[in-house]
Amino acid sequence: MFRNNYDNDAVTFSPQGRIFQVEYAQEAVKQGSVVVGLVSKTHAVLVALKRNAEELSSYQKKVIGVDDHLGVAIAGLASDARVLLNFMKQQSLASKMTYGRPIPLERAVAQIGDRAQTNTQHYGKRPYGVGLLVAGVDETGPHLFEFVPSGMTQEMLACAIGGRSQMARTYLERHLEEFENASREELIRHGLRALKESMSQDKELTVENTSVGVIGVVQEGKRKGKVESFKLFDGPEVGPLLEASLEMAEAGEGAGAGESMDVDS
Repeated sequence: MFRNNYDNDAVTFSPQGRIFQVEYAQEAVKQGSVVVGLVSKTHAVLVALKRNAEELSSYQKKVIGVDDHLGVAIAGLASDARVLLNFMKQQSLASKMTYGRPIPLERAVAQIGDRAQTNTQHYGKRPYGVGLLVAGVDETGPHLFEFVPSGMTQEMLACAIGGRSQMARTYLERHLEEFENASREELIRHGLRALKESMSQDKELTVENTSVGVIGVVQEGKRKGKVESFKLFDGPEVGPLLEASLEMAEAGEGAGAGESMDVDS
């Protein structure tokens, strides 16, 4: 069961400089269903595939709002994610009560990173077995951050974590240049298509197993330049987004077929 004597706790390095308990926690993230995050100049989008433990149970929440300017998608142990999200909500509320302003996005991410990192230095604790994608908006625009069990956090242009996420990452890498200037609707469609890429051929995205979270900067009207509060699309609200994504995919396939016909002729 164990690799060696160096994986009995999270505070001992192996001779190769590895902390095996952290690596095991990262494997727990890979056991979770896939979540995808994308960011443009104006918006950040989180898209998640939900699972239910059995036919009689409800689907697990994967995208959760922390504050008006901040939302999180989770992959891995939901119980560990709940602890970190409660901590983020407490820090966000403390910032509003103490300073009268929302907590800065980078500070919120750094605080959960610090909290996770201390578990690799104190005996008797274990790393959090969850990965997070944190999307939010500050005065410089929308941002996307990735959190991993080691406590490392980094800003991303697009990211996918969880089981079978490599296929989604391949899609994101292939279309990366399109994200920066994409509209809100286009960014959502790209996120859903990346999520679909990670699924097996006999599975489909439905209103029951799909969640979408959107946050950004208002582009029109009297509130132009203001923060567009985090909006979660769940259940029937996801239906129109899935239909738009399907139409986009069919249009792309039709264009590809037309191009191949021209070449053959």
